[in-house]
Amino acid sequence: MASTQREIIVAPDRFEVTSEDAVLVTELRSSIAVCVYDAVEEAGALLHLRCIVRVSKPAEMTDTTLATELLLLDRCVESMREIAPAARNLQARIFAHLDDHPIAEQVCETVLTLVRHFLTDSGVKLLPDEIGGGPPRGLRFRPSMGWVHTR
Repeated sequence: MASTQREIIVAPDRFEVTSEDAVLVTELRSSIAVCVYDAVEEAGALLHLRCIVRVSKPAEMTDTTLATELLLLDRCVESMREIAPAARNLQARIFAHLDDHPIAEQVCETVLTLVRHFLTDSGVKLLPDEIGGGPPRGLRFRPSMGWVHTR
């Protein structure tokens, strides 16, 4: 008998954490997904950050924007540790979808650098990133298995 996992939709500028066998789902459209999990404790989180190019100041990220994203990331990791206090092997994969604007990669890299440094400083092992453009991509993340599928 096949069982289906509950799906939890993660909107932009939000995160969800789970310690059950659920699938966290989002669509990457000029945005970043940070998938954090501990396969031993079978818990995980998905953080969905927007990465929007502003035409008026395209290469500039404001301190407020970066502070907001850092706060979301901190809350996400803390929530993950609250639902799985025994988690000692946190790992993360980062996925990004780039807009087709000429400087989208530069703008996105600013946020990615912040995210990578924060996760490393928090003791989270970083796994290979997956960054690309093209049409928006769906992402399905099953933290209990450490499984991520993009299409």
